[in-house]
Amino acid sequence: MGFREHSARVRRILGIVLAVLLLGGVAAVLVTGGDKDTGTATKTVRTVRGVIGSEKAEFFADPRVVKALAAKGFTVTSETSGSWDMEELPLDGYDFAFPSSKGPADELRAKARVRSKPADAAATTPLRPFYSPLVVVAHSAAARVLAGNGLATLGPRGTSGTLKMEAYLAAARADRTWQQLKGSAGHAELSGTLFITSTDPVASNSGALYLAAASYVADGGRVAGDRAAVTRTAPLMRKLIQVQGAQQTSSDAPFRDFVSGVGNPLVLVYESQVAAQLIAGRSMGDLVVLYPDTTVNSDHTLVPLSENGRAFGELLATDPELRKLAVHHGFRPQGAANEFTTATQGHADYLNQTLNGVRQAPVPTSQVLHAMALRARDQGDTA
Repeated sequence: MGFREHSARVRRILGIVLAVLLLGGVAAVLVTGGDKDTGTATKTVRTVRGVIGSEKAEFFADPRVVKALAAKGFTVTSETSGSWDMEELPLDGYDFAFPSSKGPADELRAKARVRSKPADAAATTPLRPFYSPLVVVAHSAAARVLAGNGLATLGPRGTSGTLKMEAYLAAARADRTWQQLKGSAGHAELSGTLFITSTDPVASNSGALYLAAASYVADGGRVAGDRAAVTRTAPLMRKLIQVQGAQQTSSDAPFRDFVSGVGNPLVLVYESQVAAQLIAGRSMGDLVVLYPDTTVNSDHTLVPLSENGRAFGELLATDPELRKLAVHHGFRPQGAANEFTTATQGHADYLNQTLNGVRQAPVPTSQVLHAMALRARDQGDTA
């Protein structure tokens, strides 16, 4: 073999070897991801769309929450609605619905299951990341008058106390006015019929739960379970609602009105709304927090409507940073009372951190509660 032929053969062999090595290098890059600097790698972001109760709007708008969600690969777009009104919304296009309690969540889940495949039914199982009890906020003059007439008790500093539900309902049943209560003279804002402002129970969760607690007390500690039970308490429930006139469909507006110094001196709100103000260091003015001795915890319940919605709900319930931020917005994380107590240590003058002396009323089924709300609004069966 000549030199030229030998050289050509060597070049061909080297060419084949180099080609093999090059292909191997490309394969290695594909398998290992190439350059180890992942700073420029594109991160998958899942955008989820949901409908939420208005009391959670500030939580989702908080830049710290937005950042924490983005770090976990989520962008959330949301719109607000009364919890019971959500049932009337088309679910197409939503990844989750986040009403303020189990009742409307159950209705939404049933609606979601109708449109889902049987194999997907488990995917709509609700998640309950956090909860908040219902409380009554009062101006200090109103709270003192209630206490002076046996309708409430106040703590040492007068910034928190207990509303005696049985005594309050007796006053409502008798159409008591502020002027009939001793100590009200000289307070021009304390006039007319004594009542608590709530949201529309047909549209809003807090208004419906107000009826759940009130009917439980009014019926001797029995939870309404049928039409007969609804009928027994209907006259009083009607008084509680109709004395208010026009009602809001979400809890945010009545609380903002109260903080601004307008509206009724007694307003039913979520504890979370008060706690968030305290934790943020905002002025409370003459606000007094009254915990009804019989109340209802509002379990904020997320209903997944897609795989991404379920992943988002699970993250919200378990991620330490998001749970911490939920507490900063006044919510009590499920199964971790100490997280709330720690965050509100400096605000025990306003908050009953352990809910000591507060009895939880069972909540009727969503069908019974909805019937009760309709009767209270004179929109249901009056037979």
